Amino acid sequence: MENRAQWGTRAGFILAAVGSAIGLGNIWRFPAVAYDNGGGAFFIPYLFALLTAGIPILILEFTIGHKFRGSAPLSFFRMNKKMEWLGWWGVIVAFVISTYYAVIIAWAISYSYFAFNQSWGSDTEAFLFNDYLKLTVDPGQTGSIVPGVFLPLIAVWIITLGVLLAGVKKGIERANKIFIPTLVILFLIIVIRAVTLPGAAEGLNAFFTPNFDSITSGSVWVAAYGQIFFSLSIAFAIMITYSSYLPKKSDITNNAFITGFGNSAFELLAGIGVFSALGFMAQQQGLTVGEVVSGGVGLAFVVFPQIINEFPALNGLFGFLFFASLVLAGLSSLISISETYVAGVSEKFGISRTKAVLIGGGVSSIISILFATQGGLFFLDAADYFINQFGIAFVGLVEVVVVAWVLRELNTLESHANGISDISLKYWWKACLGVITPLVLGYMMFDLFKTNLLRQFDTPTGNYEGYSNGFILYSGWAVAGFAILVGILFSLKKWDAKVEQQKYKEVS
Repeated sequence: MENRAQWGTRAGFILAAVGSAIGLGNIWRFPAVAYDNGGGAFFIPYLFALLTAGIPILILEFTIGHKFRGSAPLSFFRMNKKMEWLGWWGVIVAFVISTYYAVIIAWAISYSYFAFNQSWGSDTEAFLFNDYLKLTVDPGQTGSIVPGVFLPLIAVWIITLGVLLAGVKKGIERANKIFIPTLVILFLIIVIRAVTLPGAAEGLNAFFTPNFDSITSGSVWVAAYGQIFFSLSIAFAIMITYSSYLPKKSDITNNAFITGFGNSAFELLAGIGVFSALGFMAQQQGLTVGEVVSGGVGLAFVVFPQIINEFPALNGLFGFLFFASLVLAGLSSLISISETYVAGVSEKFGISRTKAVLIGGGVSSIISILFATQGGLFFLDAADYFINQFGIAFVGLVEVVVVAWVLRELNTLESHANGISDISLKYWWKACLGVITPLVLGYMMFDLFKTNLLRQFDTPTGNYEGYSNGFILYSGWAVAGFAILVGILFSLKKWDAKVEQQKYKEVS
């Protein structure tokens, strides 16, 4: 009899997996990346990356979680006792991300309220940095806590920890059954309204017009793999943890394809909505679409408020719907990110789920206050860049190399997946994980290390975003190094091998 928590339905698992994949980056990162890397032509390397890296790694992680029935650390321990640290590395990466991801959701909550009367005024950039974030300190200084960020941050953690305390079926599954359909409906309303605006056609033309010359550039292909990798929630313990809650008879391969294409479909929808709105803004200001294109925080909290200001009618409602979409996308991802360390801590230290939520979520929420200070944006920016580039991508590379080449587990995992899935894995899956993905990720990591190390030793302010060497060292490199160091330290505490083996027999 299996005592491990389980999803109530297959749809519940898929919605949770898709909800984890669909995050803030789908809305504010993908459109700009696609535009900057060939427009419509970018979809060729993007689709290739999805089929050769995204979905194969999803299948890999779904299979690991399902076969070994544990959080990422426990699953890797059961695969090979010497590889538990790899699971903890991904868990700690997720922990770090949760500390600042919650703060961005808090911004979106504030802006949902600001949207009704456009409190941001005409100079949206000054409002964000000066009036709202109160960014009046230098990088490395914290300043005081910003109440406008801190108060909604409390609400974010109450919702997130409340869902996690309710459990997998009654908490995570139920929340995603509400969040994801609501998110899709809200964003469909945004897209339908955006494509009917004057200038929308010019925006869509800029987004979809292919520049086929660009796809001969290696950087464009690297960008495609990077986008797939960072948008699918792979390589930082989430999908291994989620799939460990699947019933024994679950179609792993189909679930991976549905999750992968569902995430990409939402990215395409986001691109249509964003560029329709950018086309409208460009026409209103007498500029080209290229002159108003932006990504990241700037797109969401500077450019979109400008677009909302220009709206002919019901701009308050449109603004609320946009920022409410960010809140829902963010919460579904934050819940999945936090579940990784809740499951890992609960299993490793033999404590109840409630205690694991309160300890793990409590520590994360306390640390997140750092990013709600006047200097929080600088810490957030550096931590996000380094933990993404040298955390997620690096974990992914090591994970694939370890499973495919060191442990040589691909045949075993393939047999497990084929035994319960409608779509049988063929040579393409092992070719992707054994050759294509390691080569591409290896090149990405080599280039990233080279670029950032050269920056570090070039000039005192030649680093990412011009930050000083000292600030980058402790807020960037140290954060990325912290994840692997703590992962190794956690793995030093021994499991009760006999107990774990018995548990594994019970669930196999």
